Amino acid sequence: MVKQIAPVEIDRDIVSVRRVGRRALLIRNAMSRRGSDDLAPVLDFLRAHGLTLVELDASEATNLDSAAQDADLIIVAGGDGTIHHAAPTLLAAGKPFGILPLGTANDLARSLDVPADPLQAAQVIIDGAVRSIDLGEVNGEPFFNVASLGVSVALAREMTRETKRRFGAFSYVLAGARALMRARRFRAIIEGNGRAVRVRTFQIAVGNGRYYGGGMSVNENCRIGDGKLYLYSLEMRNLWTLALMALDFRAGAHGAWEEVRSDTGDRFVIRTRRPRQINADGEIITQTPATFSIRRNALQVFAPPDQEDA
Repeated sequence: MVKQIAPVEIDRDIVSVRRVGRRALLIRNAMSRRGSDDLAPVLDFLRAHGLTLVELDASEATNLDSAAQDADLIIVAGGDGTIHHAAPTLLAAGKPFGILPLGTANDLARSLDVPADPLQAAQVIIDGAVRSIDLGEVNGEPFFNVASLGVSVALAREMTRETKRRFGAFSYVLAGARALMRARRFRAIIEGNGRAVRVRTFQIAVGNGRYYGGGMSVNENCRIGDGKLYLYSLEMRNLWTLALMALDFRAGAHGAWEEVRSDTGDRFVIRTRRPRQINADGEIITQTPATFSIRRNALQVFAPPDQEDA
């Protein structure tokens, strides 16, 4: 059990933890682009600060849940896909978890202001500040960052393991260009906030965390613990208009464009004429019709305090 000392002052969803537990389950991705050489000094650092590490690969699903129950905290070493696959274990265990960002995009770490350098991220775990975060759900499947349909699904298919290993973050640019060349608009019905609208769109995205796709922002106001989902729909006639929006997309200000429909709520339903696959946290996990909802304060994560709250 995690030993906690109440802080002098609590800022909304931030809880200070002065001392982390002594036994940590480390979930790692053996296929991560950044391998054992990057991780070894980080694990030495954690052990030097009193943690006993039990290491399991993310693929060992049958052993993760039981190991998590015996741990005081959980550490996920990998990218957004690894964290996505660990979500059921994290939910079942109810233990605070930390992130060692070893993936290509590390969008969840970015949303939480966890440093990109794994050794600095390990220091965040040792420092012990814990934040409550929400989880998005689509058809009952959890996601941390963004779930979407349309162009993003084609992009996910293009993002092979070999492409990530060879080109790193630049692989998003290459995969995005190929996906855009084949993109076509599709018809959908978006239901939310007591109304339904029919759209012709290239992509519909619903965000819980702020960042996705290697640092794109779903909405400039999005925070992963604010109890809201942020939806946008790309309804321009020519998708190459995105080139003009590039900087606004990076900042999350694309909702100001009339070609982009934007909405906020705690539940959306999307229906399409034929089933369309949905990409969540870089993984294709379900299809339309799709119900998007939010699970408030679902998890506790080691992260610096939210500067907007502060």
